[in-house]
Amino acid sequence: MSGTSEGPTPAADLDRSAVTESDIEASPRGEATASTEGAAEAEGTEGAAGTRGGDATNGWEDLDGGSPAYRSVFTSAPLAMAVVDREGLVMDANAALGTLLGGGAEGLVGRVAADLLDLASDARTWHAYREVLRGRQARLRCTRRLKQPDGRSLWAQVTVAPLDGDASGILLSVADISAHRDLQARLRHLQMHDPVTRLPNRTLFFERVSAALEAESYEQSGTGRIGLCYLDIDGFKAVNDTLGHRVGDRLLAAVAERLTECAQEAGRTRPSVPLVARLGGDEFALLVEDSTGTEQLADLAESALKALQAPFDLSGQRLNVSASIGVVERHAAGTTATGLMQAADTTLYWAKVDGKDRWTLFDPERNAHLMTRQALASTLRPAIERGEFRLEYQPLVGMADGRLRGVEALVRWDHPRFGMLPPNRFVALAEEDGSIVPLGRWVLATACRQARRWQLERPDEPPLFVSVNVAVRQVWDSDLVSDVAEILAETGLAPHLLQLELTESAVMGSAGRPLQALQALSDMGVNIAIDDFGTGYSNLAYLSRLPVSVLKLDGSFVRGFQYEGAGAPPNPADQVVVEAMIDLAHRLGLTVTAECVETAAQATRLRSIGCDTGQGWLYSRPVAPDRISELLASASYAVGNP
Repeated sequence: MSGTSEGPTPAADLDRSAVTESDIEASPRGEATASTEGAAEAEGTEGAAGTRGGDATNGWEDLDGGSPAYRSVFTSAPLAMAVVDREGLVMDANAALGTLLGGGAEGLVGRVAADLLDLASDARTWHAYREVLRGRQARLRCTRRLKQPDGRSLWAQVTVAPLDGDASGILLSVADISAHRDLQARLRHLQMHDPVTRLPNRTLFFERVSAALEAESYEQSGTGRIGLCYLDIDGFKAVNDTLGHRVGDRLLAAVAERLTECAQEAGRTRPSVPLVARLGGDEFALLVEDSTGTEQLADLAESALKALQAPFDLSGQRLNVSASIGVVERHAAGTTATGLMQAADTTLYWAKVDGKDRWTLFDPERNAHLMTRQALASTLRPAIERGEFRLEYQPLVGMADGRLRGVEALVRWDHPRFGMLPPNRFVALAEEDGSIVPLGRWVLATACRQARRWQLERPDEPPLFVSVNVAVRQVWDSDLVSDVAEILAETGLAPHLLQLELTESAVMGSAGRPLQALQALSDMGVNIAIDDFGTGYSNLAYLSRLPVSVLKLDGSFVRGFQYEGAGAPPNPADQVVVEAMIDLAHRLGLTVTAECVETAAQATRLRSIGCDTGQGWLYSRPVAPDRISELLASASYAVGNP
């Protein structure tokens, strides 16, 4: 019979530890208790006690006065027991212990008890056992896995405690708890595995991940890396909704089988097989411990995708499904289970957004952009209250004479961490969370106030109009008409000096409240402009029924006017399209503004086909209000080269 502890004693094997407070009743030396008096007297007498090792008769002379009744109970008790001297040698053993260890009781006398019961395999248990032998500790209880001579194993709970009275021996009792352990193992298996797929569940998966990320796990051996494929079945909800949860469960079980086959195939040429787990719903994970790099994870993800692309035949139901997979591979050092799963979840989301039925590798730069986006979204509203936004103005110039006619107000976020941010970094976020409403109101009020200030600075000159971008959510979630009327009254700016810009996709097809708001603003005298015209619906028939006064041609049309000296002639089609749109707009009584005018050649062609105003770097980049004041003060307000 031999004992093994399977390495360092598992927590569950020693009543949650090798030595537990509840199992060790430490009593000070000299305390008058039946269990410790004899032990206290035996302190420092290990050598003397050892001289009697192997003499069973002498061993019993000190036990309860050699009581035949005591001896009879010890011998016939069903609980396996042995008396050990202070050196740890077996003085006597009963038949139950001999049977448990696979031999006779007589053959145990004189043997080292620690060897028989594997008490020296880990330092913690060995130290506690010796403390009991020396009388410094009242009791030890631990659990050990013992191998019998026929190769079978059993789990035994070993209790070590001094004998009562003046006896100098130590009593060992050994209880076979194999049935209890087996029951515990079955219960743990049920607790740690998914009943539908029989795969490890989320609890066991995270237990394995946490173990793989412990320093002891990757520093002593392996590659020191970890990889994860986080998989989600595309459109699984539709299967449950249309075919029922029973078919859905069969599909999950079939998916689990194919993923397990993929993992086993991948493990044939590797030291270990990837762990396949079901994390819940239609989410699965393939964990690769000791990963060799992204190539290994990419191969595993690719094989999983191919395995799932083959049709599933589920009791007459033939289903075709696909999956999206987020792949993460990194050094184990510095990685946490939470961080690994967050990266995998983010990457799975990218795979879904990118079109599904694919795997996507975690990209730190893309993730950094996402984290920045989330940071911006969470601080948008407080930033409005703190006054972190600024307005710059880009001139709108008459194409015929180059005179400054108006300006477009462009909002900037002077972020304390990320610096000056352009609108494309935060406007979409503001529209998502609704903060575009207070932000838009601030932009409108600030721009109107500035336009009125320029007008008062030069009362004898034609005033500039100011153009302000309006998001469609401002129309739906606020009383835009009331806000505009209140701001114009507060600032004293005439309505015709305000132009509101909405994108073509927001305006075309407008009905109900948005159309009523636009009409009310137009009736008030405010000009309505369609921004980026030509890139959306371009429903010209509907255009005639909208209260619109200005079309702003998208910059893509203007860029089609080739630069002079670029080595290629202008594209005639671009000029024909732009000329037709300008002519149509004029026939409808609208004016036309061309965006992204960057060269004199572009300006010349636009002027030749009747474009009214231009906007772009040829005239000026967006600038601070003071720079616009300087342009107004220059002779004839001319900007650029007409």
